[in-house]
Amino acid sequence: MPQTTLAPPAPTPTRPSGPGTAPDPELRALAERHGLTVSGARVSLPEYTRQLWHRRHFITSFATAKLTAMYTAAKLGQLWQVLTPLLNAAVYYLIFGVLLDTKKHVPDYIPFLVTGVFVFTFLQNSVMTGTRAISGNLGLVRALHFPRACLPISFCLAQLQQLLYSMGVLSVILLCFGQTPTWSWLLVFPALTLQFVFNTGLAMIMARLGARTPDLAQLMPFIMRTWMYASGVMFSISVILQGRHLPKIVVLLLNGNPAAVYIDLMRFALIDSFTAKQLPPHVWAFAAGWALLAGVIGFVYFWKAEERYGRG
Repeated sequence: MPQTTLAPPAPTPTRPSGPGTAPDPELRALAERHGLTVSGARVSLPEYTRQLWHRRHFITSFATAKLTAMYTAAKLGQLWQVLTPLLNAAVYYLIFGVLLDTKKHVPDYIPFLVTGVFVFTFLQNSVMTGTRAISGNLGLVRALHFPRACLPISFCLAQLQQLLYSMGVLSVILLCFGQTPTWSWLLVFPALTLQFVFNTGLAMIMARLGARTPDLAQLMPFIMRTWMYASGVMFSISVILQGRHLPKIVVLLLNGNPAAVYIDLMRFALIDSFTAKQLPPHVWAFAAGWALLAGVIGFVYFWKAEERYGRG
């Protein structure tokens, strides 16, 4: 008698699962009936802002801890917060001030240079640490539930704390080179506030891009170095533009460069010889506009990918 083989039963089709697939309608209805929500789902923007405010103490504490731990292994410790930009300023003075004789065209060149280096270092470090805010802290992101914007904000706050330490040294340098405190020094506070908002917005943009493309952190030093050379850190943009018939778009880009705008505002506040004539037109409007634009766009852009950080 011939043997018959039974065909295996056809597999029951299953609904694909994984990121990007819609959940089963019955499961969705069951979850909604019992008040369950998707794990890690993005909350509304007002609720996200409220959660950030509730974690403000964590943000400040985390920023202080990161800043303290940054130089723990170094023998000079926290002194490197000030020594690093000072050494950079010394190198730029030797190359641009002495060898290229840039100081001949800029009064009070050393206060001019040191102010530019300190302010741009604040911007550069904020962007660099922001780029690695998510990709460099995946263990923390995957282990704990908190608004991920805490990370880039805290890193920028740490850089602001570092700059405030450096401002003490900058004040001594200014006094040693004949700059006396005036009421204009109070303009430092609104200028730094606007730059901090700009830096934080840009850091959040870079944090999202860096979370998706970790190799971006390797490219950023070259981008920041190019930006520095276009920002008038070692030379005066107004002097460079004198007598040159450059296209209007080039002049606008140089004067509207946000890094140059914040550097010029700090120089105007602290250096007597840096007068309003050397400031680009509507400089405070530029500073506020860049801060508002970067702050709003950066915050919303970062929030849009909140549920994807640390996954994949």
